Amino acid sequence: MVHLGNDWDEVLAGEFDKEYYLRLREFLKKEYFSTQIYPSMYDIFNALKATPYSAVRAVILGQDPYHGPGQAHGMCFSVKKGVRTPPSLQNIFKELQADLGCVPPDHGYLMDWAEQGVLLLNTVLTVRAGRAGSHRGQGWEIFTDTVIGKLNERKQPIVFLLWGANAKSKQSLITNPAHLVLTAAHPSPLSAHNGFFGCRHFSRTNEFLESRGMEPIDWQIRQ
Repeated sequence: MVHLGNDWDEVLAGEFDKEYYLRLREFLKKEYFSTQIYPSMYDIFNALKATPYSAVRAVILGQDPYHGPGQAHGMCFSVKKGVRTPPSLQNIFKELQADLGCVPPDHGYLMDWAEQGVLLLNTVLTVRAGRAGSHRGQGWEIFTDTVIGKLNERKQPIVFLLWGANAKSKQSLITNPAHLVLTAAHPSPLSAHNGFFGCRHFSRTNEFLESRGMEPIDWQIRQ
């Protein structure tokens, strides 16, 4: 039913046959047929396709996808090249520059991070155009809780970056002491000054990974 093309297929074996997901699938069929939904149905699982389970070193948890035209492509906070960088991502780049001196790129495509093991996961994977939160409560939360739970089982350390109340609500799922959980305000212009700016999550992620004998993440976006 869903083919991810990497080890997530084995990790999530049987998940797409569960009753909640079959109900979600029927809901999505009707939604995609009747109205404008983001991202494209072919892009829904791009975060999992881009970052295999065994490769995950950090998780950035978003809420639901961008709901403007051409923005969402299945990876939280990311937009494809040629799309104006959204305000939340601009603030992420500002913090990154203040923390590590990374020069803000001229685009918002975060594939560089995904290919280094940064899973860019939203908690809800689809949304109606112009209606933030419109696909909440339909089953996506069960699915992404399962993804987080599977990552929690990993012996290899992972850093979970939880920004904002929605992401912080998932903290209870991360019980393995091997992992590091970092929390801060959401990078939205409405809340970034309440604790996102100055959180130094990018350098702290690398300090943790290196202390565990792992390669740091090169946070500078290039491609």
